[in-house]
Amino acid sequence: MSLLETRGLTAFYGDFQALFGIDFAIGEGETVAIIGSNGAGKSTFLRSLTGLLANAADAIHFNGRPIGDLPANRIVGLGIAMVPEGRKLFPSLTVEENLKIGAYSGRDGDWSVDRILELFPFMSERRQTPATALSGGQQQMVAIGRALMSNPELLLCDEISLGLAPTVIKDIYDALPAIQQAGTTVVVVEQDIQQAMAVSDRVYCFMEGRVTLEGAPDELSHDDIKEAYFGLKGAA
Repeated sequence: MSLLETRGLTAFYGDFQALFGIDFAIGEGETVAIIGSNGAGKSTFLRSLTGLLANAADAIHFNGRPIGDLPANRIVGLGIAMVPEGRKLFPSLTVEENLKIGAYSGRDGDWSVDRILELFPFMSERRQTPATALSGGQQQMVAIGRALMSNPELLLCDEISLGLAPTVIKDIYDALPAIQQAGTTVVVVEQDIQQAMAVSDRVYCFMEGRVTLEGAPDELSHDDIKEAYFGLKGAA
């Protein structure tokens, strides 16, 4: 049984339809990447999974139960957390306070402030610093830590490498194995195709609100990906 599955998932912003019948599944312990250009529907998909966009209850199943109509606070309590695009840290709070607020749902688990500090050691010296005074890469690590503090079964990462230097991106992705080893299943939304292929067990490609490709990275050719990503056929 899949940990999370969507069945014909749609999403709307008013009269504008952003997702068209998305079928998606991720098994426990997997890392799945979602690729696609701007406007493909990737972030909308994550917003739907986390209750920020309402849907039919049966459109999303988590641990075998329908959750598509639940609000965001209920979904966090069930074990789904998101690292949002742009980090969305609380500017009036310190690093440590931002981390602690991630634990408000009260879920049991191994993630704590001390464990987050082990995962991202720089925070030990900066824990009383306002979170938004950090560099962009450090803020991203705080945002990941805040999500982990809810002890999720499923972690959704939305464009965590966007706008960051390659060395910082490497540091962030180097933390992924430790997160997986703690028993967390991961969905990574990534515009960087090579990065997505390098860290994932399977890849979905979205284009214009639809799934255009799904498979294991070693099964997908350059032409397969280009056609799915851009709607273009033939070699470059």
